[in-house]
This record gives sequence, structure tokens and C-alpha cells, in this order.
Amino acid sequence: MSAHEFDVGPVAEPFLTIAADYPGIEVYPAQDFRVEWGPIFHRGRLDGSARILIIGQDPGQHESIAHRCLVGEAGQRVQGFLAKLGITRSYVIVNAFLYSVFGQHAGERHVEDQDIAAYRERWLNELLGASQITVVVSFGHIGAAAYRRWASKHPDRAGELIFEALTHPTMPEAASKGDPAQRAAAMKTLLTQWNLALARVHDQLGERDVQRPLVLYGEDITPAERSAIPSADLPLGAPAWWSSLKPWASREGSDINDKRATVVVRVPEGERPWQTTPAPPQPTSDT
Repeated sequence: MSAHEFDVGPVAEPFLTIAADYPGIEVYPAQDFRVEWGPIFHRGRLDGSARILIIGQDPGQHESIAHRCLVGEAGQRVQGFLAKLGITRSYVIVNAFLYSVFGQHAGERHVEDQDIAAYRERWLNELLGASQITVVVSFGHIGAAAYRRWASKHPDRAGELIFEALTHPTMPEAASKGDPAQRAAAMKTLLTQWNLALARVHDQLGERDVQRPLVLYGEDITPAERSAIPSADLPLGAPAWWSSLKPWASREGSDINDKRATVVVRVPEGERPWQTTPAPPQPTSDT
């Protein structure tokens, strides 16, 4: 039997108090946010060891189950991005919104809400204040807007940070709506942007978890360039397939309300112990 790494969550100050004081429907209107699935606070290091801060947009169905930021397809692509920089542990991830956006334009309506920003900036103040973080990367324009709002209030500290505002990892699929040619063109554009950012950050990052040469992306993200979510980022007792590179959660329902209320979770094929573990030998009889 081996020890299992896990993340205890925001149980130490100052994050204990900030997390316990999270806003609900009084700040996040239920018609625009999936408040029924609860807030998703972070993923990664809260102990001061992070060197990179990632700011995403909002949680999805995988995140609603795991209660950590960026654990689905987008998270695996971000994990692969970090791996190219030799960052396998020294990061922390937060979102612009605590709750998943409901509706295509809901996030846009609330990106500048004072109360949403005020709570988010309590986290950013602690993460970026007296810390060794030197790089901030946003994925998606709402994450970029969230950081820039904070930076405008803290110009001295922001001036010490490298900031990269990047396209959301799953934009090619979202924008192409199933058209392979459109997806390929969008992915090529995204990866060109990511490669330029990787080169800038790699040259200035300094100390990292693993020293490795920078290998840039080609015209698409290969399977090897997606990285599983480490168990050290997940709650105690998280099943191994929560780190799977295969999707395991989906929103399903007969109408918009049923679909909003339902996340179907399936253990991925090939990761089902009762199917993949050899059965123990059965006792034989001499009779």
C-alpha cells in the first residue's frame, strides 16, 4: 500500500477565512450562474510555493463534481502548457467566477460586477501579495479582464509580474461548432499565440520544478501534450479516474431545466477496476 497525495483545500489562513466568507445568490444571480452546484475556489498550491498563477473563467461539469478549478479537457490542456515550462507542481489556479456561467452571454453581463470582483480580489490580493509568483497567465478574455482590474489597483506589484492573456483552451471546438476545417484553423491560431507566450515565459521564469528544453506546439495539441490532473490537486479520496484524460462528466436532460439540474458521471471505459483487474483464481475441487 502506498501513500496517496491529496489537496486539503483552503484550511489555513488567510484562505480559510476568505473561503468561508464566499458569496451566494445575493452576488451571483441564479438566472445567470449555476449556483446550485456550489462555489469552486481553486486548484493547486495555497502554501506560498506557487510560481505561476492561472486565471480561468468559470467551472464546468467536471469541476462541479471534483470541486477544483480546471480539471476537464481545458484543465488537461492547461496542465500540458505548464508541463512545457517545467512547472508540474508550483502553480495555483483560480477562476474569474466562483460559479459556472449559465447561458452564452451571462459572463459578459457580470464581468465588471463590483461584488463579484471584490471577493475575487481578496483571493488575488493574498495570492499575488507577498508571494514568489512571477507569472500570471489568463485563459479566456474574462480571466484577462479580471486580472487587469486587479492590476489597475496594484500597479507596483503588477509591474513586477509577467502577464500573458491567452485564448481559452477549448475555443477551437466551441467556435468551430463541429466543422473540422474551422477547428483546425482556430487551433493553429491559438497555438501560435501560446507558443509565443511559452517562449517569453520560459526565458524569464527562472527556477521551476523540472528542468527541460522548451518544445513548442505544432498545429494541433497532441495526446502527449495533454496532462492528467495530479492527485495532489484533488480532494482526499478522489477516484483515480478523476484524473483521466477521458471525459467522465456530461450535462444531460430532456429540457433546459432538467439539463441544468443534471450532471451524469461515468467511470471511463478502460478505467473500471471490475473490468480491468484480473479476477482472483477460483478454488478448484478434486471431486
